[in-house]
Amino acid sequence: MLRGAALRVTRPRVAVLGAVRAHPHADTESIISVVRRELPEVSHQAVYDVLRALTAAGLVRRIEPSGSVARYESRVGDNHHHVVCRSCGAIADVDCAVGEAPCLTASGDSGFSIDEAEVIYWGLCLDCSTTPS
Repeated sequence: MLRGAALRVTRPRVAVLGAVRAHPHADTESIISVVRRELPEVSHQAVYDVLRALTAAGLVRRIEPSGSVARYESRVGDNHHHVVCRSCGAIADVDCAVGEAPCLTASGDSGFSIDEAEVIYWGLCLDCSTTPS
């Protein structure tokens, strides 16, 4: 996968990609914690650099819901969306309503060639909606 994206295969890249796959929607600090279980000596900067390279190569997707830190996922290329819990911040994937990119047709394109729509649904997850106030 890394070679297919013209990236050298390194231990930090393999570890970060594995962490993102195992923990969808994880923030950078969580990814660093997971990677350090395998590579205790890896620096914060190395993980940030790897995440930037993987994102640029299209191997991971960076999302940043309003009020949240950046999060990463390995589900790329299908133009899916997300639902975010207003209470606990849990994030889940939501498939595209139409099934092809972009899922929504803009009322006007202002001369842009639109190839993606980013939609974030907000609400309460099952745990938070059943928790007494």
